Amino acid sequence: MDVVTLRLYVFFEDPFWVGVVERVEGRKLSVSKVTFGPEPKSYEVYDYFRRNYDQLKFSPAVETDVKEKRVNPKRMQREVHKAVTTNGIGTKSQQALKLQQEQMKTERKAASREQKKLSKERRFELAQQKKKEKHRGR
Repeated sequence: MDVVTLRLYVFFEDPFWVGVVERVEGRKLSVSKVTFGPEPKSYEVYDYFRRNYDQLKFSPAVETDVKEKRVNPKRMQREVHKAVTTNGIGTKSQQALKLQQEQMKTERKAASREQKKLSKERRFELAQQKKKEKHRGR
């Protein structure tokens, strides 16, 4: 009985998100490509392939070397986490919106800090004026 291995790669190929499915049966490799459009969520990708796997058009099988490579699951999880954090998640427009949000946040913090400083100075001046009025000798 041959072992069938499936691998799914989802990546951004300007201007669409693309999924590539590699199927290895014995020593034969065949590939299918699916275009998603906007960035798909993981559950959307899973649901799509669960429903439409039998309609996929795979390429003609090509002879390939099958390498049995066992990867520690914890190591794989660390590598996936590292790849996701370094590349960033989201489309370029989402990243631009996030950058704009961070800039607005720093501006808001600076304005708030300045407002607090002015308010504190005003209260101090009022306290000084009140103190002087008390000591006028009336």
